[in-house]
Amino acid sequence: MRDVAVVGFSQRQMKEFDGSPTCVEMLVPIFAECYEQTGFTRHDVGFWCSGSSDYLAGRSFSFVQAVDAIGVIPPVNESHVEMDAAWALYEAWLKIQTGEVDTALVYGFGKSSAGVLRRTLALQLDPYTMTPLWPDTVSLAGLQARAGLDAGLWDERAMAEVVNRSLTDAEKNEYAVRKGGSSVEELLARPMYADPLRKHDCAPVTDGAAAIVLAAGDRARDICERPAWISSLTHSVDAQSMGTRDLTRSPSAARAGAAADLDGLEVAELHAPFSHQELVLRRELGLADDVRINPSGGSLASNPMFTGGLIRIGEAARQIWDGRADKVLGHATSGPALQQNLVCVMDSQDRTKN
Repeated sequence: MRDVAVVGFSQRQMKEFDGSPTCVEMLVPIFAECYEQTGFTRHDVGFWCSGSSDYLAGRSFSFVQAVDAIGVIPPVNESHVEMDAAWALYEAWLKIQTGEVDTALVYGFGKSSAGVLRRTLALQLDPYTMTPLWPDTVSLAGLQARAGLDAGLWDERAMAEVVNRSLTDAEKNEYAVRKGGSSVEELLARPMYADPLRKHDCAPVTDGAAAIVLAAGDRARDICERPAWISSLTHSVDAQSMGTRDLTRSPSAARAGAAADLDGLEVAELHAPFSHQELVLRRELGLADDVRINPSGGSLASNPMFTGGLIRIGEAARQIWDGRADKVLGHATSGPALQQNLVCVMDSQDRTKN
């Protein structure tokens, strides 16, 4: 296996982006920041891979229009996944492992404010038994939260504690759409939004884009003083049908975590769009109490669709670049109620030097 590291990261997160639904205007400055961080030009990127959704953009092949932000003359080596760009990172990592390229730039974008997000995401459900009922994402998450409450696996105070910590940490994040902790008691006094969820228990609708640069071996060492070396990268998926799984569990997260080396983990950026889902993920991944969760504020502070998971990996890598941690985890989820999960573990030391 080749040593591959995260060596660049840029992002934009906002409540609403008044511009092109393709988000090209956001991608151009994000790519420019990645070039500045790495010293790259577009010709130094061996492979490009993006994550987005035509359903969200409301037009066919919207990702092709986003390629305008790259510049396609001469032609580029490019691919796309119709899901969170964390899975585009997985594809790019595999591309580097084949030896075909040494560098890759992964990006994702989503304009959630263009429609009714809760309704749009019903399109990811089973098309025969679920989508015709149009159950929205918040209502499905409410069912999941209620199942855990009734089973005694967590309570409303535990959910409020997650929110309060996230919003407090988000005060240091310039890209957070929602920030500013108050107190657990004040949060619990707020009205219900979709019982048992309050509005702060749900990630805010967010527009945004992000990009990550990957490099192998000596290329990574030349680019970055302290690369975030990917030591484990795996993903797993549960059944699509909501009635075939226990919503208080996430077996795919447990499988992904078991396949990764989580010993000695210091920081975990968990992609949990609802407060109780962080509690589920902590249990399924077996995270120790001393692991710091979401120092960026996490998805409860901002959660651009098809970019939120990639941002978690970028924020985790930043902990290594800044010397605040030596081993971190970036997690991404996709689908309803934690159906699909990806785990990316990064270290400050590569295998070659160990």
